[in-house]
Amino acid sequence: MKAQQVLFWKKAYQVVEPGINAEGVHTYPFDPAFAIDVGFFVHAGRHNVRMNRHDYLEVIYVYGGRTEIQVLNRFFRVKEGDLMVVGPGLYHRILNRPRVEVRLVSLNFRPEIIRGSGTSSEEEQYLMPFLCQDSEFPHVIGPASGLPKRALELILKVHAALPAKTPLARLAVKTHMKMLLYLLVEHYADYAGARNVFAKKQHDIERLAPLFSYLEKNYGEHIQVSDAARICAMSGSHFMSFFKKVTGQSFLTYLNGFRIAKAQALLSATSTPIAEISELLAFCSQSYFGKVFHALVGNTPLAYRRRYREDVGDGAESQ
Repeated sequence: MKAQQVLFWKKAYQVVEPGINAEGVHTYPFDPAFAIDVGFFVHAGRHNVRMNRHDYLEVIYVYGGRTEIQVLNRFFRVKEGDLMVVGPGLYHRILNRPRVEVRLVSLNFRPEIIRGSGTSSEEEQYLMPFLCQDSEFPHVIGPASGLPKRALELILKVHAALPAKTPLARLAVKTHMKMLLYLLVEHYADYAGARNVFAKKQHDIERLAPLFSYLEKNYGEHIQVSDAARICAMSGSHFMSFFKKVTGQSFLTYLNGFRIAKAQALLSATSTPIAEISELLAFCSQSYFGKVFHALVGNTPLAYRRRYREDVGDGAESQ
């Protein structure tokens, strides 16, 4: 199947990271009229995409290489031929390894593609593998089952039919999608009755919504754990354990990651002095800012600014 289509690969960091907001929510640039897309992403180097969640559904095929994928506090080692299923509302990220490249084919779609304008019990069953993902859910499906290979064939058929501008093309996409989703429903039959998991997960995220809103507007202020706990109307100890359960990381780790992402945007898109960026993001000193930046990104702020501009100059796509 790999030789039958010419695939255009994009550097994941440059495409995905700009679409993540303060809540760690990634917005996919779907066609508003038909919210489904297939992306071909290269993950390599020290630029890790932040932990993020999304309201769309995602199926990831490991096309080449190997890596780890973090879902909340769990880490999954994946290699070529594996398939991974990621539901809505789950914080996750792909972990890059220095000097190692992994290529992922990512099918992303909104539930409405299957549900249509109404919701029948039959249509809803197609989505159950995504809506019942609890802390024990086996996200990775290995090649020995034969399912990942069949899934890739269907994903590439969906890709070939996009953009689906005609009724016939949309019918083709939906047909391939239902065939793929049926394979997943069959594989995850033991989880099909656990829909209450999704409702609880959404409720937990909503409890953090006031904090995410505050961070977007006040990330340049000095924010302590006690401040965050107060915004969420929780005690400090309860907030720390709750935040880590929902996002997969501590609040301070999340806050540093969010601020460094803001710094990366400023370094790549503006000529703002590094000392000023450090101050704008409420780091106690430029040296500490540089230390945190290097720990998360793998470069100094100055080296990142130079490297990013070189990468942009080289182009973001490869064949």
